[in-house]
Amino acid sequence: MKLPRLGSARAGQTGFTLIEMIVVLAITGFIGAAAATAAALVYREGSRNSDYTAASQQAMNAVYWISRDALMAQTVTTNGIDFPLTLVWKGWDSSSNNVTYKIENNALKRSYSINGAAPQETLIAQYINGGSGNTICSFNGTVLTVTITATVGTGTRAVTVTKEGKIAPRPGL
Repeated sequence: MKLPRLGSARAGQTGFTLIEMIVVLAITGFIGAAAATAAALVYREGSRNSDYTAASQQAMNAVYWISRDALMAQTVTTNGIDFPLTLVWKGWDSSSNNVTYKIENNALKRSYSINGAAPQETLIAQYINGGSGNTICSFNGTVLTVTITATVGTGTRAVTVTKEGKIAPRPGL
């Protein structure tokens, strides 16, 4: 009885040559490198978009809060073109409201006091470029101009966003 040979090649079949194997490995390597590069680009752009969104949200939040208070303000006091910014107004119930915005450690903080009571401090926005000349507030007597610049990230991957608001406070009553 003759046993068939397992895995034996048929006549005329020899398998893959060394050159064919090298070509297949090279093509597979190129495809893998292209896929890795594409994945890295998608990750980097996703991170950059996320940083842009964060910087934009922080700058818009700062402009919103300052605008909200400035629209009620009867007295606006700035330090030239820099922070702190102080807004004062009388409420409908004759309460005296005092709000001061200041930048400390790249964060915009709001200090709010009613009738001279102890002020309550709130963090309004982070990543603010304080003291850089990019984040300014100026008042010309009729219009308060606020320019807020926020930067998220470091080095070449830093994303900077600037938002501006022009607010006309209500006149003193």
